[in-house]
Amino acid sequence: MSATDVVHYMLTALFAAAAVRALRRSVLVRAGGCRSRVDHLLHAVMALTMAVMPWSRGGALPALPQSVFFAAAALWFPLTAVRDGREGQLSATVRRLPYAVGMAAMTWMSYRAAGQSHETMADGVPTTHQAMHVSHSMGESKAGSVVTGVLALYLLTCALHSLTRDMPALRTTTGTVAEPAGLRNVCDRFWDGATAMGTLVMLLMPH
Repeated sequence: MSATDVVHYMLTALFAAAAVRALRRSVLVRAGGCRSRVDHLLHAVMALTMAVMPWSRGGALPALPQSVFFAAAALWFPLTAVRDGREGQLSATVRRLPYAVGMAAMTWMSYRAAGQSHETMADGVPTTHQAMHVSHSMGESKAGSVVTGVLALYLLTCALHSLTRDMPALRTTTGTVAEPAGLRNVCDRFWDGATAMGTLVMLLMPH
């Protein structure tokens, strides 16, 4: 078994667990109503897609419908931000932005997969058009690297923030029993950070 296969197995396990958790929460959710259920269902679809993506069958998933679906999901999170008495509309939108960026990363990976498929089909272009084709591909490659870099940097920031946010609190409360709500928040942040890190790895890995 190669190191790449080990990483693929780890990512599959992570996203399969995340999908089960999101599906369970979509059924059990009480607060937030329909919007929360849609949130969790979108997370479940994303996680299931990511669990399949590392393997050969993942490449068989239709790229264009994926891109359209995840682009709509990326818009869903900021557009459905609802403020409460403790925060304004801007704060509510920013709070949901990491989920939107995760969906945007899925959109970008699907778009790249469609582009690679198109390049494979275009390998037999006539010689007279090869220079133009190569120049166009190089321009797209540079722009694509910028998009990938921006998404990767944001995902890394979100992952580190979520995974390390509770560490000082955990050290200062050693020997005490945490409140259930507090434990639930810690668990939520762990899964947010873990899925963001997994998405980052998938974004940077060759497919």
